[in-house]
Amino acid sequence: MSHNEKPITSLDKRLDDNSEDAWVSVIQKMDEAYADLVHYQVEIEEKNVELEENKLFFDSIESSMSDVLIVCDHNGCIQRINRALETLTGRSAESLVGINFTDLIDQRYLQKVDSFLTQVRVQSIRDCELELIGVEGAVPLSMNCSPRKNHRGRLVGMVLIGRPLGELQKAYIELNNTHAELKLAQERLVQSEKMASLGRLVAGVAHELNNPISFVYGNMHALQRYTERLSVYFDAINEGESRESLKLMRQQLRLDKVIRDLNSLVDGTMEGADRVKEIVNDLRQFSSTQESEKTLFDLTHVIRTALHWIIKESKQDVDVVAVIPDGLKAFGHSGQIHQVVVNLIQNAVDAMIDSKVKRLSLNASHIGDKIEFHVSDTGPGVSEENLSRLFDPFFTTKPVGQGTGLGLSISYGIVSEHEGKLEIRNQSSGGVCASLVLLAENPENV
Repeated sequence: MSHNEKPITSLDKRLDDNSEDAWVSVIQKMDEAYADLVHYQVEIEEKNVELEENKLFFDSIESSMSDVLIVCDHNGCIQRINRALETLTGRSAESLVGINFTDLIDQRYLQKVDSFLTQVRVQSIRDCELELIGVEGAVPLSMNCSPRKNHRGRLVGMVLIGRPLGELQKAYIELNNTHAELKLAQERLVQSEKMASLGRLVAGVAHELNNPISFVYGNMHALQRYTERLSVYFDAINEGESRESLKLMRQQLRLDKVIRDLNSLVDGTMEGADRVKEIVNDLRQFSSTQESEKTLFDLTHVIRTALHWIIKESKQDVDVVAVIPDGLKAFGHSGQIHQVVVNLIQNAVDAMIDSKVKRLSLNASHIGDKIEFHVSDTGPGVSEENLSRLFDPFFTTKPVGQGTGLGLSISYGIVSEHEGKLEIRNQSSGGVCASLVLLAENPENV
């Protein structure tokens, strides 16, 4: 060993070992830091991709919006818009961003929009009508304004969304026109059903009027012949014919028989005229309006008249079993109830058109403060599916062109207005039974 060299001690060895360990530790820490940096870089890239996708997503939504979108700061300066506003104003987004949104509002509405920022602090603004200055002139808008807040809840601006009123007005006009057309169609169908019911009655009335009018017509012809004979006899008297000549003339003209027949002819004519008057009154009651006051009326007469007219007009042979007591009084509009009764009886007759046994059963009774009237038929009945829909407007089980589906619906409405009840059910023996319940007296007097 040279005198300049120092011997290696245990302390020096420990220092060398510690220095090596320190470098290893530093390298490990650098590796960990580098790994973290790589991890963070990957996360940042993923976030950037996600942000880019979200931006593209929201940009596509803004571009596809037909409504105008304006995003403003707390001073009302435009920060962002969508393509709909560019199209409406004819200006690019670059030229619009930074200007105050009020610059786009027609001067007539500036006073209304000046308070937007103040109002929006309290609550959102809904359906505020104003006009925007468009490329082709003022465009009416329905504007909604909502507050825009930061993560601390502080107001930093507002979001305005406007829909051109032209589209809404067009939609409203089309909706109103459609509604008016539908209402008119319904009124026409209701009137058609009423006229159909009236037509069935008129057919019966025509048959019913034929007998008394023919009777009156025949009597008047006889009276005309008798008048001619009497005129000849009275002319002879005025000309001073002798008593013998007058006596002979009286025998030849059979004036004694004429005189005896005069009273019966007049009575018969009056009876026929009274019958015509009764039929006309029945028809007038049927066509009476809802404006007439409700009164006690003879339900027995209404039922019998409706039955007589329908059966007489019917082309099929129907066996009728009617148990209708005399003098049944109900409270309401006789004409409207007549329409209900006609409808129930007509439906029962129509239901039996293909039945081998055609039996129509009617019965009415006074039970407590109510009058009950039942109409039964021997038809095929109604399916359970259709039974609950019979009173729906425009629903019918009849073939196309043979029913409007309004008869029972109108009848149900009439009975409801009379505080009564109308029900239809299948019978265990077959066929259908329709039940009508009416008040027997004025409820105000109870």
